[in-house]
Amino acid sequence: MGETHNHEHNHQPPPQQAAAPPAMPLGSARGPMFPPAEQLLQLNYCIHSNPSWPQTVLLAFQHYIVMLGTTVMIATVLVPQMGGGPGDKARVIQSLLFTSGVNTLLQTLFGTRLPTVMGPSFAYIISALSVINDLSDSTFRSEHQRFEHTMRAIQGSLIVSSIINIILGYGQVWGKLTRFFSPVVITPLVCVVGLGLSGRGFPQVGDCIEIGLPMLILLVISQQYMQRVHPVAQSILERFALLLCIGLIWAFAAILTVAGAYNHVKEQTKMSCRIDHSFLLSSAPWIKVPYPFQWGTPIFRASHVFGMMGAALVSSAESTATFYAASRLAGATLPPAHVVSRSIGLQGIGQLFDGFFGAVVGTTASVENVGLLGLTRVGSRRVVQISTAFMIFFSIFGKFGAFFAQIPLPIFAAIYCILYGIVAAIGISFIQFANKNSMRNIYVLGISLFLGISIPQYFVMNTDITGHGPVRTPAGWFNDILNTIFSSPPTVATIVGTVVDNTLEARHSYDDRGVPWLVPFQRRKGDSRNEEFYSYPLRINEYIPSRFL
Repeated sequence: MGETHNHEHNHQPPPQQAAAPPAMPLGSARGPMFPPAEQLLQLNYCIHSNPSWPQTVLLAFQHYIVMLGTTVMIATVLVPQMGGGPGDKARVIQSLLFTSGVNTLLQTLFGTRLPTVMGPSFAYIISALSVINDLSDSTFRSEHQRFEHTMRAIQGSLIVSSIINIILGYGQVWGKLTRFFSPVVITPLVCVVGLGLSGRGFPQVGDCIEIGLPMLILLVISQQYMQRVHPVAQSILERFALLLCIGLIWAFAAILTVAGAYNHVKEQTKMSCRIDHSFLLSSAPWIKVPYPFQWGTPIFRASHVFGMMGAALVSSAESTATFYAASRLAGATLPPAHVVSRSIGLQGIGQLFDGFFGAVVGTTASVENVGLLGLTRVGSRRVVQISTAFMIFFSIFGKFGAFFAQIPLPIFAAIYCILYGIVAAIGISFIQFANKNSMRNIYVLGISLFLGISIPQYFVMNTDITGHGPVRTPAGWFNDILNTIFSSPPTVATIVGTVVDNTLEARHSYDDRGVPWLVPFQRRKGDSRNEEFYSYPLRINEYIPSRFL
């Protein structure tokens, strides 16, 4: 009995153990975790909100100054090779400013409705050089006649090739293509649209280091560090430091020019550093209104048209990446597929307009102006719309426009070092909507980023001054198409990223790719905010067939 008693006594229920705390993700105990955010919360003004009118006008002028750099660069590259002089260069700049202003206004009203400046595109350079080279053996009475004939040939190719973007856009083909994009594709696409322009950054700063480097350092210090000195200084320097720095460094360049610092230097150094070596101010007319076919009747050649078609495709890819970046920096949601389609269609109409008015290249969404949205933290649509008034005004009153066009190009290059970097960084932020720890995603990102930069670098390094690239078959038009497409980082990143992402375990990685987050923004009524950001102004929707919306 004793044993039984002891046995029963020793058979008591075990004590209850305290429940273990839930396991926390690795690293969460060492710092805060930041959840994904569809919209940036540190913007001062988003797409619908507007600064005061004085600030709006100054910010709009700042957008004009930023896009002016690319305009002058393109005219500087092409016009001398076409046989044009300083007067012809001034008129080309006026035409580019006029078409950019009109296309920007149309795009902000009836296109994506995002605050994006539509400026001249470097994607058309190879095709334009091909036209120039094709006509180099022809005989002309003067260099000016050669310039006009070449311009008419470029006009014709721009007009005909514009049909590509019109069909891709209003035929909804481009929008259907973007449905294959996931955050894993969008990330490298937006990144390389900034990183791929690195050649227009510090390499051109180095062309006149005593002007470009002070501009870069002064802009970083004044815009980021000095704004913390005083609350009043913060609002001024955050938004207008760029204008102040341009004024100071431009004045410094003028002092060096007047003091004779560049009297006995190489011609290339004079072109980069002197403020009076472009002869634009003396050559530009006081008043000249751009008008259709101002250079004469367009010339149409099939070989020229095919090359421009490749450039039109490239400009569509570049614009799409820029629109994605602009939507984030303007506080809007990702543009739906139908909005991207209509914007590309309108870009085609804009290229048709470029051809009519004699622009030497087509237009695309300006990467540097989107970077300016992030630099100033002002994503207001109204600011960009007001900037079109400056573009059109200075395109008509040539002397005033030529005055600002004399800003040395290394100053613009220093600005681009920052603005392109902001766009590249905003591309990285899209990966937050996908699984960042998936080795499959890391592979797709890595190969898209590297090849998106490396392949165009190969094509650029093997392209001579006449536009002949590494593809050199007997068919010149075929060469132009491939050389243009594979010289564009966003286009290569789009091709590589889309193919690999949609063929490499795509179904099994549906959630990891971030597709569930993206789908509502790709559909017309997938998210209630789509109409808020992207609907047409007033009641235009009621009068346009839904297939064109």
